[in-house]
Amino acid sequence: MPDVIAGVLAAVICAVAAYVLGPWLLRRIPEPILDEGQTKLPYAELATPRAAVWCAALAGVAGGLVGWRIGFSAGLVAWIALAVPGAVLGYVDARTRYLPSAIIWPTYGVVSVVLVVAAAATGEWGSLRRAAIAGLIGFGVFYLLWFVFPRGVGFGDVRLSGLLAVALGWLGWGEFVSGLYGGFFLGAVLGIVLTVAKVFKRKEMFPFGPFMLAGAVAGVLAGGPLERLYLG
Repeated sequence: MPDVIAGVLAAVICAVAAYVLGPWLLRRIPEPILDEGQTKLPYAELATPRAAVWCAALAGVAGGLVGWRIGFSAGLVAWIALAVPGAVLGYVDARTRYLPSAIIWPTYGVVSVVLVVAAAATGEWGSLRRAAIAGLIGFGVFYLLWFVFPRGVGFGDVRLSGLLAVALGWLGWGEFVSGLYGGFFLGAVLGIVLTVAKVFKRKEMFPFGPFMLAGAVAGVLAGGPLERLYLG
């Protein structure tokens, strides 16, 4: 049953943390090595009050919805730990078309440690095992997509896919499938709309990260009910 108190608490924690950490991270992310002719907006130039507000809003909404859906369960802390850097990643990708590994890899470590502690405290070792398997599957599928179609999927998306898959897999297979691959639907539909509206050019890299993150939250909300509906 949805938990309003958990949702409000998670929203406040995520919003405050993202407001403070967002600009701090943006000023410290190392710039990627660009190919000849490539340009990008420097990360440090994004560290503005506007970015802090956007990161806080995105993290607050994501954390609030997840907290409302899963309540004070063992995985809530891990999702809070994911929502804050996830909001920063979504904002950065939307503005620069890059998903910095300097944020993704440490978040892998934090989320993994939190889930191990959660499993040890609750005995939910099956959930931890499922999270690990889901992470490998998610990373593997996106790696294959990147290998076959590198112009459509960036390697930052590959790294992010494993991280989201771990967190979704802890909750269940329904959340994993609908959350991770629901991002494809969001990205495809809105990508076509934004391309037709000439917001993005056909030949430029599409920022897929925000749609993957939104799909993950949608998976948390709808994955369980969809799984039960499918299995009868």
